[in-house]
Amino acid sequence: MAEKRSTPKIEVRTATTKDVSAIIALSAKVFKDEAPYTRGMVMGQLSAFPEGQFVVVYEDEIVGYAATMVLPEAKVMKQHSWAEVTGGGYAAMHDRKGDWLYGIEVCVDPDRRRLRIGKRLYDARRRLCTDMDLKGIAFGGRLPGYKRHAKKYGTPEAYLEAVRKNEITDPVASFHLKAGFEPEFLLKNYYPIDTASGGHGVLMVWPNPYYDPEHAKQPVNRSNPDIVRIVTVQMQARKMAATKEFYDAVEYFVEVAAEYDADFVVFPELFTLMLLSAEPEELKPEAAIARLTEHTPEFVERMTAMAIRRNINIIGGSHATRTEDGEIQNVGYAFLRDGSVHAREKIHPTPNERQYWHIQGGDPIDVIETDCGPVGIMICYDSEFPEIARRLCDQGARILFVPFNTDTRHGYLRVRYCCQARAIENQCYVVTSGMTGNLANVDNLDIEYAQSGIFTPCDFPFARDGIAAETSENVEMVAVADLNLSTLAWARYEGSVRNFRDRRLDLYRTRWSDGG
Repeated sequence: MAEKRSTPKIEVRTATTKDVSAIIALSAKVFKDEAPYTRGMVMGQLSAFPEGQFVVVYEDEIVGYAATMVLPEAKVMKQHSWAEVTGGGYAAMHDRKGDWLYGIEVCVDPDRRRLRIGKRLYDARRRLCTDMDLKGIAFGGRLPGYKRHAKKYGTPEAYLEAVRKNEITDPVASFHLKAGFEPEFLLKNYYPIDTASGGHGVLMVWPNPYYDPEHAKQPVNRSNPDIVRIVTVQMQARKMAATKEFYDAVEYFVEVAAEYDADFVVFPELFTLMLLSAEPEELKPEAAIARLTEHTPEFVERMTAMAIRRNINIIGGSHATRTEDGEIQNVGYAFLRDGSVHAREKIHPTPNERQYWHIQGGDPIDVIETDCGPVGIMICYDSEFPEIARRLCDQGARILFVPFNTDTRHGYLRVRYCCQARAIENQCYVVTSGMTGNLANVDNLDIEYAQSGIFTPCDFPFARDGIAAETSENVEMVAVADLNLSTLAWARYEGSVRNFRDRRLDLYRTRWSDGG
């Protein structure tokens, strides 16, 4: 008789990027009095430590989520806040050389509590901890019964001791004690908005009984370097007799990059202005930019086809696009080789863009998930605002693309210096692509100055001047570089300086309107 098989109704597995929306929805359901996770936070957790994020799936629905990271003992075993130790929820402080598995959060669907979802998630953490031969598991646990009993016990320490002695039951701490965790010490002001706990938490620990102290003395076996090849195009503005000429010119560079086996090819900001040179007469700025938006459907269709046909990810510079609310925005497009299209609006239009073209600033600032990991796009002027790069890197981006269009050397140097600063601040790669030449019959595109480059952090593993590759000034050409993502990881954990991880999150952090 043939063996009968059925699909499991409940499953515990590592989370993937396809689960992000469901995880956010679950967090909104669980944290009714708080802001739910943002997409950026979950993406940051998945990017920092993909093997440490778990979901419980019941009948094809995500009903549980546990986020973790690895931290050194010195950071775990001292006073800290949730925002400080987790990098604001992004897992930005994850340290692959740490020795404790640290729990960021556990979410359990309140409608599915009889499925022992929490226990399944904690069991998954224990398995990971033992597999990685870490010292143990630690996290800041809540004390939601404290406020209700504060008058009787006075201090949170006294309340915690009463819970530990089983004199009183706490909805959360008692569960952790039964699950085998022991309270280490009180974390003061661990999560200030948790009023039920008085803002405090308790450091709960589970020592790994299988931990081998000799493990740390063993040599580290590194995986093969994760190389991403980049081609950045410094494109010269030229008059076109027909729009086909523009796409032929673009496809030439896409083909060149594909022949180099590049993963990404990058084009300049507003390079589609060349399409206006095919107009029968020169248009005034406002009419010209409105006319350019009419090219959007064809632009997206053609660039998508190129990405698929050449099997390459195209950062399609930027293009003036009329959005659903009728505004015209400067939008950066990523055309991925799987056929997906991602649009990212320029957040900060320059005074010139606002005055001549009435371009409005966008709102969302999120990474784009690619087959080479999360990447970010900052369009020209956006690179001069450090908060944007920091948010993108917190979300997991290790490569930032900056299409730019500057008319003078002054403007170009502002972009260049800021991009190099962003590479150092965030210990990431920054790729710039600019326009050169001029178009006499396109208003507000009189002269262009560019020297495109691929920039790195400044430390021993990288190029001496923090320049992986660059073009000559004001010449149409490409620059090519292989970027090693493993080297970035090394720099963040072992570099001469560790800007990305050494932030004083106990003193400052940027708070975004979406809660990120």
